[in-house]
Amino acid sequence: MGTQLTERGLRTGQKPELAAFLMPETLEAIHRDYARAGADILLANTFGANPKKLAGTGYAAEQIIMASIACARRAAEETGALVALDIGPLGELLTPAGTLEFEDACSQFADMVRAGVKAGADLIVLETMTDLYELKAGILAARENSDLPVLVSMSFESRGRTFTGCTVESFAATAAGLGVDGIGINCSLGPVEILPFARRLCRCVPAEMPVFVKPNAGLPNPDGSYDITPEDFARDMSEYLSTGVSMVGGCCGSNPEYIRLLRETFADKVPARKIPVKKSVLCTPVRCVEVDGITVVGERINPTGKKRLQQALREGDSAYPCAQAVAQAEAGAEVLDVNAGLPGIDEAAVLTHLVKELQSVTDLPLQLDSSNPEALARALRIYNGKPIVNSVNGEQAVLDAILPLCKKYGAAVVGLTLDEHGIPKTSDERFAIARRIVHAAEEAGIAREDIYIDCLTLTASAQQEGAAQTLEALTRCKKELGVRTVLGVSNISFGLPCRGYLNSTFLTMAMQAGLDLAIINPNTPEMMGAVRSFRVLTSQDEKSADYIEAYAGVQVQTTQSAKAEQAAQVQSAGGDMSLFDAVRRGLKAEAREAARQALTVTEPLTLVNETLIPALDAVGDGFEKGTIFLPQLLQSASAAQAAFDLVKEAIAASGRQGESRGRIVLATVKGDVHDIGKNIVRVILENYGYDVLDLGRDVPPEAVVQAVKETGAPLVGLSALMTTTVASMQATIEALHKAGLSCKVMVGGAVLTPEYARQIGADFYAKDAKASADIAKQIFS
Repeated sequence: MGTQLTERGLRTGQKPELAAFLMPETLEAIHRDYARAGADILLANTFGANPKKLAGTGYAAEQIIMASIACARRAAEETGALVALDIGPLGELLTPAGTLEFEDACSQFADMVRAGVKAGADLIVLETMTDLYELKAGILAARENSDLPVLVSMSFESRGRTFTGCTVESFAATAAGLGVDGIGINCSLGPVEILPFARRLCRCVPAEMPVFVKPNAGLPNPDGSYDITPEDFARDMSEYLSTGVSMVGGCCGSNPEYIRLLRETFADKVPARKIPVKKSVLCTPVRCVEVDGITVVGERINPTGKKRLQQALREGDSAYPCAQAVAQAEAGAEVLDVNAGLPGIDEAAVLTHLVKELQSVTDLPLQLDSSNPEALARALRIYNGKPIVNSVNGEQAVLDAILPLCKKYGAAVVGLTLDEHGIPKTSDERFAIARRIVHAAEEAGIAREDIYIDCLTLTASAQQEGAAQTLEALTRCKKELGVRTVLGVSNISFGLPCRGYLNSTFLTMAMQAGLDLAIINPNTPEMMGAVRSFRVLTSQDEKSADYIEAYAGVQVQTTQSAKAEQAAQVQSAGGDMSLFDAVRRGLKAEAREAARQALTVTEPLTLVNETLIPALDAVGDGFEKGTIFLPQLLQSASAAQAAFDLVKEAIAASGRQGESRGRIVLATVKGDVHDIGKNIVRVILENYGYDVLDLGRDVPPEAVVQAVKETGAPLVGLSALMTTTVASMQATIEALHKAGLSCKVMVGGAVLTPEYARQIGADFYAKDAKASADIAKQIFS
């Protein structure tokens, strides 16, 4: 739409969202051309019609949406095409990576949805999303404020992840769980590049869910055209016939001729049958954990019997549980149990706060451990991805209260084999409760692969025969009900000496019986040793790769030395931590404390140059290699900032002037209001110690020139997300050269390539925030 509007008269600086008022006949003509070309769905010109992007225009979101849908509706009358309310990103990262609160995002999307319903939209399309958290906010807003069908799509980069690191599988699990009506991929790439991701998507969504693709017409050229012809586009798209995709279209650069040929290619075809692989998965945006074989759930964020954690929860101290989360992840946990159930505290508030904080430091999925419906409702709402709820039981009142929450928010659920009569003694009685729970969960709309049963571990010191009953019930649940199974393993040894012997032996017996989720302390060497050994001996660990990585060169320890190691690991999780490790792990409180201690013996600038910068470099290297992703990068930057704040205070106290590593001017160019990328670059550069002047968004060339003259900055960073605003980027570079300024210019944005950057006169192309820091080092070295 942006390309079409520009070709038909939209001027630089005019907002495309206002076309229904600036050039209504032209907008209607564009829609009519697409309808006549064979489009079944017309996306109204409402992509950026949210309150944030419309600020300062004099128009409210409802005005724009009503007028834009009316234009599309008039154009659709001739062919009967459907009209969609088109919703794109808000243009700001959500917390913890950014500053926009989740409920604020929901509210902005809700305004758009209500206006779309009022305007008579036939369906809602949430597209070009890169942040799974933002997509969840949009889906909830659509579901809670309308009955319209909802289609959603994300934009993936060539590495198979979105800008924020979200995987195809995490996208599918989360969006399908939230109950969308169709799921797809659009923008960023052409049809050839998107094809493998579409195949993956078709394999991991329910068979009945439609999948769609809307690729770009290749890559943009400097003149605004795209490098794939309509004929090539239609030919490349024909490869999708065998994938199971049932809707096709075009995104950037696909003018009506592309759609006409696409219609000809697919007119007499029917979608191939999708054959999805049914998996049980839990996820965060960047990590999708398939529960297929033994999976470790870290138990350390549960206050039962843990005085230090109890104190932290009562005092609102999230640093301690966050450190525990990081330590468990590094020890081998794949899921983290999170429990905030303490007498006398507001469990709903504490659990919600814990989830927010934990999501900022770990990419592991969470098991929300509560039977409090209010606490679960609030925590499930702000969870980013697909969690598991622990738990329900056989009581009908509990099932009625919690299962609908799991269904609404797409969570898996654990069922405890107990009811109002307590825990049955026999395996038959426990199995009967399990069967009742499974039936109730399926009646609530929860798929069987998302149902987990806990046959309950009773302490052998009190009910010695209970272990056999537990294992027998577990085996029956696995084989006869076809569900996953869970156990809190260490309960078996309560009240007995040398608990590690009993725990590891019972764990091995349970794994052989079919245990899927083992709730254990992953910092206990013998427990993780049993898990890793079992995986080798049952061929879950191919070529023993994980086992070798964990134990190559490790001597077998005595029980005493193992206990000492465990104690050291637990201490490191909550005690002193080096500044380097605190920044690498993204732990702000620990980074600040480590910096405070270090500054008593180290000069401030020495600490910056020898610890903080190397730590950020290590995180940046992980980002470049794809082992960490944007949320972790930003969290490490925040941890470094906490340390830098103390460094600045120390310099000020000494009476010396702080040294900047160099001045840099940043701006999103004239006509472009998308500033997420530029804001991320600013955060990274500031945490490397550079003095950054951020001019904001929609910045005219003359303002950039003036800023460089006033600051003498030797480096300028320019950002543009839209093809239509790259001309402004080129104009800004030309204005800097015309003014005789010797500064270097780095450019970045989704529509840019290295070749494109060179053609418009830029000195450097920054593909991401880490690259901008590398360029700055080169300039200021």
